[in-house]
Amino acid sequence: MIPIKILILTANPSNTGADPLGLDAEVRRIEEAFQRSRYRDRFQITTKLAVRTRDLRRALLDHRPQIVHFSGHGTGEKGLVLENDLGKVQLVSTEALAGLLGIFETGEIECVLLNACYSEIQATAIYQFVDCVIGMNQPIGDKSAVQFAEGFYDALGAGSDYEEAYKIGCSAISLEGSSEYSTPVLKNRKRRSATLSGNQTANQPLQPEIVPTEIAEPPRSQAIGNVTISGSNNPFNAVQAGGSVILSQSSTQSSGGHSDLEAALALLVKLRQEVSATDALSSFAKKDTESKIGMLQEELQKPKPDKSFVNEVIDALKQGLSGVLTLAAPVTQVAELLAKAWVGLL
Repeated sequence: MIPIKILILTANPSNTGADPLGLDAEVRRIEEAFQRSRYRDRFQITTKLAVRTRDLRRALLDHRPQIVHFSGHGTGEKGLVLENDLGKVQLVSTEALAGLLGIFETGEIECVLLNACYSEIQATAIYQFVDCVIGMNQPIGDKSAVQFAEGFYDALGAGSDYEEAYKIGCSAISLEGSSEYSTPVLKNRKRRSATLSGNQTANQPLQPEIVPTEIAEPPRSQAIGNVTISGSNNPFNAVQAGGSVILSQSSTQSSGGHSDLEAALALLVKLRQEVSATDALSSFAKKDTESKIGMLQEELQKPKPDKSFVNEVIDALKQGLSGVLTLAAPVTQVAELLAKAWVGLL
C-alpha cells in the first residue's frame, strides 16, 4: 500500500526580531505521534529545515506529498517567512504561495497546515486549490502550536479524517488550559473523488487493512440522483479530470428542474475540456478555473445544493473568463439553466 506522504517544512530566520521558535521540538513531537500510532506504517514523513524558496519548490516536486505542514513565522498580509541564503528573512507572498500549490493536480495535495501566526490569510487563498487547509487567525504561542500539531497527528495516526484531527488538535490546546484553542481555523471540503486511485487518503477515516480473497471489478458507472455518469474506472474522477464521459438519463427521471440540472452538468464537463485545451488562459488561470468548475460540479451533485455557494462560484467564473468569449458564454448558459432548475426543483 502506498503511504500517505507528509512534508514538514520549517523556517526560523535569525533576524525576525522575535525569540527563536521551538521548531525542532514540534518536529520531534510529530514524529513521536506517528511512531506510537496504530497506522504508523501508512505514513511517510519528510522534514526540510531552514527552508528557502527554491527548497520549497523542490521539496514539493521531489516528494509529491498529500499533506504539507509549515512551521515558522507568519506576517498576515505580507505573507509567510522563509529564509534566504544567509539565513535571514525571505517573505513569500500569499499569491505566490497559493499559485505554487495551485499548479499541482486537484486532489494531489490533500491538506496544508500552516502552523504560523496570522496564517489564516494564506489558508484562505490556498483553499481555492486544496480541499483542507488550516491556518491561524491570530498569533499562537510556541507551546500551543506544538500541542495542536501533536494532537492533529495523533488523530491522523489513529485513523481520523482531517476534520476530526483538527478538532482533536484544538482540544489538545484546551486540555492544557490555554485559551488559544480557537486560534486554529479549518477550511475543509470533502470531494467524492477524494480517494486517490490505487492509494489511500486521510480525507476519510483510515480503516484496518484487509487482504481481499478476490479482486472485485471496479465500478464502471456512478448514479447521482437520476443521472448516471459512465466512463473509465472512476466516473467522478473522469468528470473532474475532464475525461470522456457519457451522461445518461434514467427512464424514471422527472421533467423540469432535473433535466435543466443535467444539462448544466453536461455543459460543465464540456467547459472543463475546453478550458484544458485553450491557449487563451495562463496555466495558473486554467488551474484556477478548473478548480472552480470542480467545486461547482461537486456542489450540484449533492441532494440539496447550496444555491448561494453555487451562485458565488458562477459569478467568479464569469469574472475570470470575461475576456474569453468562447469560455464565458457556456458559464452564462449554465447560470440560465440553473435558474430554471431552481424553479423546477421547488
